[in-house]
Amino acid sequence: MSNLPSTQSRKKRRAGVISAIAGLAAAGLAAGVAAERYVMNKARRDPDDPYHDEPFGRLHADRIRTVASSDGVSVHVETVGTRYEPGDGGADAPTATVVFVHGYCLDQGTFHFQRRALTESTLPVRAVFYDQPGHGRSSEIPEAEHDIDSLAETLYAVIGQTAPSGPLILVGHSMGAMTILAFARRHAELFASRVTAVALLSTSSGGLSEVTFGAPRVLARARRVVLPVLGRAAALTPGAIDRTRKIVGDLAWMLTRRYGFATERPSPSLVSYVEEMNTNTPIRTVIGFSRTLLEHDERGSLRGLANVPVLIISGSDDQFTPAAHAVELAEALPHATLIIIPDTGHIALLEKPADTTEPLLGMIASVVDTITANAVDESTPRRKPWRRKKTENGNER
Repeated sequence: MSNLPSTQSRKKRRAGVISAIAGLAAAGLAAGVAAERYVMNKARRDPDDPYHDEPFGRLHADRIRTVASSDGVSVHVETVGTRYEPGDGGADAPTATVVFVHGYCLDQGTFHFQRRALTESTLPVRAVFYDQPGHGRSSEIPEAEHDIDSLAETLYAVIGQTAPSGPLILVGHSMGAMTILAFARRHAELFASRVTAVALLSTSSGGLSEVTFGAPRVLARARRVVLPVLGRAAALTPGAIDRTRKIVGDLAWMLTRRYGFATERPSPSLVSYVEEMNTNTPIRTVIGFSRTLLEHDERGSLRGLANVPVLIISGSDDQFTPAAHAVELAEALPHATLIIIPDTGHIALLEKPADTTEPLLGMIASVVDTITANAVDESTPRRKPWRRKKTENGNER
């Protein structure tokens, strides 16, 4: 009689070993999740949070309106900074209008600190903020795939309704800055005649398909396969996916903190604010813009910015639009001012607000001074240039 274990007993033993390994793995995973959640909850309860009482998303607007884009999207627009409205004229007319264009999976609240500072300043400008199509309080885009050219047309529509005349200063963050570059290409004449300055924050003119966004390179390559699948899923069951995203809030908060910021202890309130903007962006919008961002290339549009002041700002540790892309922008625009903020991630304007706001307001103030000086110069009666007269003998007197 053979002493070898039966086939059945071997299967039982193998199953027991597998169960034990699975149990240990599950226990380890549970312990890891529990530890991560403990650390995260502790971070969320930071008693030294400098923005615990900050009114994120609750800043005053002088006027709120809805603008219809060319593709039928209802765009939520807010105006602040002056009593003036187009057509009123008079002493309250602003020197310029500053239009702020936010980025991917965010909303106009990204400019919270800049909006507050500009409103509190004495600069004679109006400021226009709006939610890009499919973001914030604007309606979703009807097409399955979205493109940045359509965003440029939305910017054109917003300008037409809120600032149909007068000088413009355009400020864009991430995809918002890409929108401005596309606008410069599509509306070159308007850009040349009215745009007096541009600020490009945490952005790129192209080449994002080579960026890993903080993920291992093998996973970054897999997105070409994964994105179409997610796109089909988003088209079929967008509501279910969005509900799931809101349920796993802890994970979303943790990922926002890890990949959106570079400082060791970012404000929990600030992380929550950004995470809320991300999570509230519909999955159709998230997937709809993914391909156009990877294929984005507006390097040819940079020539349209050659004759206006340009401010370029990037975080040194930006994992989405790396600082190298800001350097590339500056090399293509030698007259631009380049600022790289140390130890800062993709949302530099929230993470290090002073380092972004001060140079931005400085640029706006300089442009206002130039516009004012030119206006005074043009309103002053011009005298004929003085010339020496010659006498009959040819001598000058």
